[in-house]
Amino acid sequence: MSDLKAFRVSNGYATEIHGMSAPLERQLQRLIERNMEAMLGIRFLATEYATGRHRGRIDSLGLDENGTPVIVEYKRSRDQNVISQALSYLSWLLDHQHEFESLVKEKLGTEGAEAVDWSNPRLVCIAGDFTDHDPKAIEVIDRRMDLVSYRVFDDMLTLQLVASVAGSSSPARTKEPSASRGTGTASPKSVQQYLDDSPQDLQDLFADLDEVLLSHSDVQKETQLHYIAYRRIKNVATVRVQPRNRMLVVNLRLDPDTVELDEGFSRDVRGLGCLGIRGGVEVRIRSHEDLARAGDLIRQSVDAG
Repeated sequence: MSDLKAFRVSNGYATEIHGMSAPLERQLQRLIERNMEAMLGIRFLATEYATGRHRGRIDSLGLDENGTPVIVEYKRSRDQNVISQALSYLSWLLDHQHEFESLVKEKLGTEGAEAVDWSNPRLVCIAGDFTDHDPKAIEVIDRRMDLVSYRVFDDMLTLQLVASVAGSSSPARTKEPSASRGTGTASPKSVQQYLDDSPQDLQDLFADLDEVLLSHSDVQKETQLHYIAYRRIKNVATVRVQPRNRMLVVNLRLDPDTVELDEGFSRDVRGLGCLGIRGGVEVRIRSHEDLARAGDLIRQSVDAG
């Protein structure tokens, strides 16, 4: 299915570099596991994880930028079983939530385990290619799933999002913070509630921002508890709504050292522990003029995702 081509250019002439599959499936898996956060925006937790009575081994387990459990399955070339295998492992995952949270606690600490979001676990299938039927099949499965094709060009590895389905979120989300359990403290207000309570002009501004982000090919929208995420393979933007300040706070996947920052409009948020995108650039949008100013930054962030 992939039509991605690569060329080596020398003295004004282009020579095609023919892509190929990894020599061994295990080599592909090890490479991506070592670089999973950079490549997929997923924090790596475990490899070849045994599923007990399910009699299988999950290739990779991880936790994505939104706190969502992720199963990653690899196939060196085209394989019609990759989707059914991933779904089988999802069944195990949903039945073993405490076991997964214990793994997260061991690798990322208590805070990471308490932030796990079980509303819509994610499956990522990485293969040399997919059949024409695969993207259509995942549309009717109604599970959050990404099909990602890869190609090796000399010393370069490419990843291409072939198809992505957001799936349906269940009502259950992250567990209540430990400080509020059993105290009668109200649950935190969701981003959707903030948006619904916003003045009409801020809702209209969000609708225009939403249209800009979704106008880019393959960008998916996923509403989390505290923010709305827009992603390709990785999150390219997260949006929070602040009705009191009458503005939208947008985090973008950009290296702050590569863009010109403007005080009061954009800032470097590395080291501030932002949800959804670790580090990057924060942009504050208060008007349609600000949205127009942010257009190039948004495009760069989408291209980086």
